[in-house]
Amino acid sequence: MQIVVRHARTQDVESVARLFDRYRQFYRLAPDEALAHRFIAERIARGDSTILVAERGTAEPVGFTQLYPTVCSLSAASIFVLYDLYVVEEARRVGVAEALMSAARTFAKDAGAVRLELATAKTNFAAQALYESLGWERDNEFHRYSLTL
Repeated sequence: MQIVVRHARTQDVESVARLFDRYRQFYRLAPDEALAHRFIAERIARGDSTILVAERGTAEPVGFTQLYPTVCSLSAASIFVLYDLYVVEEARRVGVAEALMSAARTFAKDAGAVRLELATAKTNFAAQALYESLGWERDNEFHRYSLTL
């Protein structure tokens, strides 16, 4: 079955929010449909991220990825952070994630970005294998830090 990847639209908020809630649950966060809906609706309304959805001949998207624009000071250029990637379990291992990743790459390149970046759980071996099969390289040079505010 053909996989179609397209930009999420306002009318996709409900379906993308459901996917986003399942994505958060994958990372062991409590289900929260209201939070997911509010967050996705804000992203689409503000246009501060790019959400791509994948469809496989159904009315409901089977996966999504979300990219955030930023800049890299050292490269003095635009980059995108691929922050979210999720495919429903029944649509995994049939090319949906690859199609989303390919569309994300094309979008970022067409937008003038010089690089895509992402992070994944150390235990998410399936995702790591996917990324590396698509030419992504693990960063062994820098440590990532975060500060909860």
